[in-house]
Amino acid sequence: MTDESTSRRSALKGIAVSLGLASLSWSELARAAHDAHVAAQAPATATYKLLSATDAADVEALTSQIIPSDDTPGAREAGVSFFIDIVLGSILAHWRSGFEAGLREFQQACRTRNPDAPSFAALSPARQVEFLRTVDTTQFFDQSRLLTLCGMLSMPKYGGNRDGAGWKMLGFEDQHVFDAPFGYYDRDYPGFAAEPGKQS
Repeated sequence: MTDESTSRRSALKGIAVSLGLASLSWSELARAAHDAHVAAQAPATATYKLLSATDAADVEALTSQIIPSDDTPGAREAGVSFFIDIVLGSILAHWRSGFEAGLREFQQACRTRNPDAPSFAALSPARQVEFLRTVDTTQFFDQSRLLTLCGMLSMPKYGGNRDGAGWKMLGFEDQHVFDAPFGYYDRDYPGFAAEPGKQS
C-alpha cells in the first residue's frame, strides 16, 4: 500500500471518529440508515429515485473526487451517489431543497468556468479538481463531503459502501466476535455466529 493510500486510510479513520460531532447526531444517522435500508430493499434498487441522470453523474463525479479510486475502491465503486439519493428522499429530506439548490449553483459555476464542457462529470479529473478548489468552502461542498463519508462507511445494505469497500479501506471486518461470557446472550440475534470451535 502506498503512503498516499495509508494517509487516506488514516484520514478516514479520523473522520469516522469525528462524525459524531458533525451536524447530524448518531440517532439521526441511525434513522437515515434504517430508512435507506428500507428503500434499498425495494425493487429496482440500482436506479436513482430523485437525481436525474445528469445530476447523478455530477454527484458521482464529485463524490469520486472526495474519495477517489486508487489501489482501493473509492466512492464511485462504493455506490455513494446511490446512498445520497436514498437519504435525500428519506431521513434527510429536509436537506433536499438546499442540496438541490447548491447543486444548481455548483453546475452553473462549473459551466461558467468551463464553457467548453457540458457538465462537471464531463471534465477531465484534473479539471474537476481545479474547479473544486474554487468551491470547496461552500455549504454544498460541505454537505456533499459529509454525505460521501457517511455513504462510504455505512452498512452496505443502506445503499452505499458497496461490497464493504469503505470498511476494507479502514481494515474493519463486519463479524460477530465475542469471548464468553460476553455476547452469547445475542446468539439468537439474526446474523450472530459464535467463533468456530466455541460453545454457544
